[in-house]
Amino acid sequence: MNEIIIYFDNNATTPTDPRVVEAMLPFFTTDFGNTSSSHFIGEKSKKAVEQSREFISNLLNAKPTDLIFTSGATESINLAIKGIAEGYSNKGKHIITTQTEHSAVLDVCKHLEKKGFELEYLSVDREGLIDVNELKSKIREDTIIVSVIYVNNETGVMQPIKAIGEVCGNKNVLFFSDATQAVGKIPVEISKSNIDMMCFSGHKFYGPKGIGGLFIRKDIKLEPLFHGGGHERGIRSGTLNVPGIVGLAKAFEIAHSEMSQIQEKVKTLRNKFENELLETKMIKVNGHPTQRLFNVSNICLTKMDPFLVQNELSNVAYSQGSACNSSSVKPSHVLKAMGLSDNDALSSFRFSFGKENNMDEINLVIRSFKKLFEAKTGLN
Repeated sequence: MNEIIIYFDNNATTPTDPRVVEAMLPFFTTDFGNTSSSHFIGEKSKKAVEQSREFISNLLNAKPTDLIFTSGATESINLAIKGIAEGYSNKGKHIITTQTEHSAVLDVCKHLEKKGFELEYLSVDREGLIDVNELKSKIREDTIIVSVIYVNNETGVMQPIKAIGEVCGNKNVLFFSDATQAVGKIPVEISKSNIDMMCFSGHKFYGPKGIGGLFIRKDIKLEPLFHGGGHERGIRSGTLNVPGIVGLAKAFEIAHSEMSQIQEKVKTLRNKFENELLETKMIKVNGHPTQRLFNVSNICLTKMDPFLVQNELSNVAYSQGSACNSSSVKPSHVLKAMGLSDNDALSSFRFSFGKENNMDEINLVIRSFKKLFEAKTGLN
């Protein structure tokens, strides 16, 4: 097996920033208290958690009392959608989402369909965007929640979140957004987006794995997934992951202080990668040309066997589809919803760049692609 020397899969996960690890270390050893303990060691941990909660909430323009810490986005998604389904079933059983959600949302929706809920899946155009007017027309009296991903994990396409929130607010329907690929990368302000619930994961922006959160307005009735201990407003019981929470807050601090320079650097890398390959006429880019996250490039090789790419780039970490579906040989449901054929979807690759990448790596991968393209042209 070839050693991975280039990592272009930052939407799957990122390395934990050493400054984050340093902030976490004391809470594994000297400051190891349980936040539920009444003694001074537990109080110190509790104070660290509440300080982290307030810091994160302020950066996202939200109320600290609305933030629940979880193990990550998947748990948050299950807690939000299942919790609303159970807590608001007396109002109705109609749920609206999109065809291009992360599998965590889609799998929850499939589960609820088996429980008798009616799911409505909004289509997207060829650039991956939903039609807000279609959403507006689909909302009914018995609609209890609308779930729309903030930034698509495969294409980086950014949905018109504020407009969606306004529609839901005017229709008195709860709006949940999976913001896993947005938080820590671009400015996200919950109160200005009319979002009722929103989830995120620390490991997507150089924080630790196994920690994330769910913002949920305090007036929302949410049934917990499990019970025992009454932690986190009684919504998410279990001993709090203090080192993870402290690390999450530190990752937020770094992300927000360095956001502009990281965006500028990474976007330059992404644009170089795309522009050089587009000139060859051998690829096309999947997703909206501008309404797209700065670090994602989902490219379709229109005239190339994808297995040749895998062989040539055996020392590069990238993705076909999302990390959660990497073992699947099926064409991406996201790309299929955008109108790609099975062949084009299977010939598409996601490269997601991060702050630790550099131009030398970009140029090396570009040369590898051009080598393949030249060989292909020569055969023809």
